Amino acid sequence: MGLLGRLRDMLRQDEVPTLSIDDPALVVVVEAFDIAEADSAALARSPKWRADDLAVFRHHLRIPADQVERARELLTPDGWVLVAGDISHISRVQKLDALHCAQERSRMASLAQRLGGDALGWDALQKPHEPAR
Repeated sequence: MGLLGRLRDMLRQDEVPTLSIDDPALVVVVEAFDIAEADSAALARSPKWRADDLAVFRHHLRIPADQVERARELLTPDGWVLVAGDISHISRVQKLDALHCAQERSRMASLAQRLGGDALGWDALQKPHEPAR
């Protein structure tokens, strides 16, 4: 592996999330299922969401069963994890802001449409805030 590859691996190690999408301690801190509501408004109305903390950003989509693997192929390279079901959940760990929420909502709507499905909305989960002692 060359110098560039080692540097890239070092940078990735610094970006390793300290949160897991399947952490049982996670709670929903914000949700956006109204297509008319701006993502910035959804974030602003949530008293539980902490902008400086990592969150599990989870999209809810209906994807035809025969398109699930295609969706997984398209999403996995960007770190998304797809859990298929009647309503599929597509999740990854990241910090949330209005711009990225809007971009990803649009991306998921486009993906769902291309695959013959429907994007229902998104929510975000974080660990409950522990008061300082």
